[in-house]
Amino acid sequence: MPINVTLDIMLAKRKMSLNELSEKVGVTSPNLSILKTGKAKGVRFSTLEKLCEVLGCQPADLLEYLPEKQK
Repeated sequence: MPINVTLDIMLAKRKMSLNELSEKVGVTSPNLSILKTGKAKGVRFSTLEKLCEVLGCQPADLLEYLPEKQK
């Protein structure tokens, strides 16, 4: 998938656990884990907004575009 989720990097920078983030954002740990591992099919803007608010970051700090190689 060309969209890479960098939530784990932001958590490490903020020295925050997934469980702590879960409590502050109001999203279950399993759902955040799915997002963190890149297995999510999508993310609600309201969730992205809350993640950015709690982590003090921009959406681009959590998501990056990695184009697939041309065949």
